[in-house]
Amino acid sequence: MITIHHLGISQSDRIVWLMEELGLPYELKWYHRRTEDNFLPAEYLALHPAATAPVITDGDRTVAESAAIVEYICHRYGDGRYTVRPDQPEYPDYLYWMHFNNNVLGLFIAQLALGVAAPGPDADRVRSLVQRREDNYYRYLEQRLGEVPYLAGSEFTCADVMVTFNLTSIPLFGGRSIDGMPNTEAYVKRISSRPAYIKAMSIAGPGAKPPG
Repeated sequence: MITIHHLGISQSDRIVWLMEELGLPYELKWYHRRTEDNFLPAEYLALHPAATAPVITDGDRTVAESAAIVEYICHRYGDGRYTVRPDQPEYPDYLYWMHFNNNVLGLFIAQLALGVAAPGPDADRVRSLVQRREDNYYRYLEQRLGEVPYLAGSEFTCADVMVTFNLTSIPLFGGRSIDGMPNTEAYVKRISSRPAYIKAMSIAGPGAKPPG
C-alpha cells in the first residue's frame, strides 16, 4: 500500500486528492513543521535526499516530486487514468500544464526572496522580470480556461491535479490571487465541487487537522 507522507499545508494534499479520484487505498502519515522556524522536521527530511514535499513510499520504493508521483501512481496502479498518451492530440497541452506548477511556484519563491533583498537597480530589474513572467503565465492560464473546461482539454487529468494547488493554496501564503480572472475562478469552482477533491481537502487540505 502506498504511504503518503503528508506535511500539513503542502503540495502533498494533491496526492491524497489523486488517490481519492482513483479510489485507491493509501496510508496517510502526518508530519508537523517545526514551530520555531516552520521548517520541515528531521524525520521528514530523512525520507528523501531532496528533502521536499510531497514524498510517498511504496514498499521499498520512495518517490518524490509531485509530477513524478502522480504519473507513477496513475501508470502503476491506475491503468493510465488521468494521463494523456504521447499519441493523443492533447499530449502537448498535458505536458505543458503538468509543468506549469514548478514554473509558478519558482516565481513565487523568487518573489519571497526579492521581498527581503536589498533595494537597488539589480533587484528592481529582477523584480520586473519575475512580475512580467508571472503576468504572462496567468494571462495564458485565463486564456486557456476560456477555451476548454480542463487544462489538457475536455477531460480532467493529472494536469488539473498539479495546477489547482497554485490557484487555491499559494494565495494563502501571499501568492497571486485569481480574483478578476473569471475563467480561472469558474474552473476552481468546478474542480472544488468534485467529490474526491472535497474529501481529500477534508482529510489533508489547508484546513484539515491530523486525526486523534
